[in-house]
Amino acid sequence: MSAPKKVVLAYSGGLDTSIILKWLQTEYGCDVVTFTADLGQGEELEPARAKAELLGVSEIYIEDLREEFVRDFVFPMFRANAVYEGLYLLGTSIARPLISKRLVEIAEQTGADAVAHGATGKGNDQVRFELSAYALNPDIKVIAPWREWDLSSRTKLIDFAEKNQIPIAKDKRGEAPFSVDANLLHTSSEGKVLEDPAQDAPDYVYQRTVNPEDAPNTPEFIEIGFEKGDAVSINGEALSPAALLTKLNELGGKHGIGRLDLVEGRFVGMKSRGIYETPGGTILLEAHRGIEQITLDRGAGHLKDELMPRYAELIYNGFWFSPEREMLQAAIDKSQEHVTGTVRLKLYKGLARTVGRWSDHSLYSEAHVTFEEDAGAYDQQDAAGFIQLNALRLKLIAARNRRLKG
Repeated sequence: MSAPKKVVLAYSGGLDTSIILKWLQTEYGCDVVTFTADLGQGEELEPARAKAELLGVSEIYIEDLREEFVRDFVFPMFRANAVYEGLYLLGTSIARPLISKRLVEIAEQTGADAVAHGATGKGNDQVRFELSAYALNPDIKVIAPWREWDLSSRTKLIDFAEKNQIPIAKDKRGEAPFSVDANLLHTSSEGKVLEDPAQDAPDYVYQRTVNPEDAPNTPEFIEIGFEKGDAVSINGEALSPAALLTKLNELGGKHGIGRLDLVEGRFVGMKSRGIYETPGGTILLEAHRGIEQITLDRGAGHLKDELMPRYAELIYNGFWFSPEREMLQAAIDKSQEHVTGTVRLKLYKGLARTVGRWSDHSLYSEAHVTFEEDAGAYDQQDAAGFIQLNALRLKLIAARNRRLKG
């Protein structure tokens, strides 16, 4: 790969990406544009601007992408009820395509010929960033310093920072107890004290949720309104996508909802242990399934459940911008045309449970399922022929087997 002339760097303002910024300048002698995204990670982002200016960057992009993140990435994913390996709500995975999208767009705006990220060569994020970037611009160069440089230890990183006058916070001089990634959907904690999957995660790892045992002793009931598969209100108050998820995070965190201790299979081949907190997303998933129970036809619902693991795996592996994900999304979105109504949930001690659901689009017919007089809505004698037709092949198999045994 020829040396880039101008690079757009996904920049957090932290020590690692500040080192990457300086390394790009010294290694390639190129101009660096920084891009910092507010995805709801809960950190002040203006210090990133000051740090980039200190390191000689003149083109600095700091953008609030919370609404786009929830509206165009999180909500479409939740229409599918997507979970990876049965448990993980894909909080980190779904943020990467949006960051990559903006990196590529800013590269085009600024005339940059390359983008760069701070993902390591062991994880999934390098794959997600790069597959998304290439899907959006096949000619873009992608630089992954962790796969190129020889700064292989914390000591070397600190030495590089000191030699290049990169400010180092006092708490960054020692080994961090674990690594954290956060956005409006979740927090993800990995590494160090969490690397032994046989050991309980220390209490201090959890940042968004109280211990369920310490959550309020009184349950809280809320109502979430849906339109065409997307949540639009809480307790009758209309909210934007990001505001709604923020409110659900507050409610879930208060009641200790959304904790997950998972050993997952990374796309690159190894297994890793992560501690995830997805308070609002856990409530949202339960609510979405609750409204689908009365508005979604059985055939459509079962097909969705069959497609979901494949869809979730595509997102986890970095294929958000692939044609197969878009094909599945079209089918999923079609299924949501009548997923409109309201769900009532009980939040208590780490759990969110659906306790009621209603909709003008409901397929539920009390007249058909009642144990009382149904006024002719359903003729029970019809079931006899239905059973005989479905039993025919089973009876033929049983007769053959009996004949061969005899």
